[in-house]
Amino acid sequence: MSITDPISDMLTVIRNAQRVKKDKVDLPASKMKEDVLKIVKDCGYILNYRRIEDGLQGILRVYLRYLKSKKGVITGLKRISKPGRRIYVSCDKIPYVYGGTGMAVLSTSKGLLTNKEARSLGIGGEVLCYIW
Repeated sequence: MSITDPISDMLTVIRNAQRVKKDKVDLPASKMKEDVLKIVKDCGYILNYRRIEDGLQGILRVYLRYLKSKKGVITGLKRISKPGRRIYVSCDKIPYVYGGTGMAVLSTSKGLLTNKEARSLGIGGEVLCYIW
């Protein structure tokens, strides 16, 4: 079975794992997923991730982060640009997610960036997802 949208699948697996309070989740590895996870980790939404080589595609193990009340740090994930409809924005139209408390991940000519980084560099791109 092939997956037509691996980023959306990754977000769904993380969302479902956090709802049932799992400590970690395994995903099929890809460079794009690894770059998205690096941004999510740097913003503090997950504890860590690591790539496990299995001789094939590889596995990304994601360690989820919870508050002391065992409530997930990630309250929402939303895929914006989909394979059937790509969403591109210029630097002056970069979205604010939940009034600046969330973040958007953009694919730009400088690589994957958060909405704040893209706005400060003055470049636009494809809006991949929102995380809050």
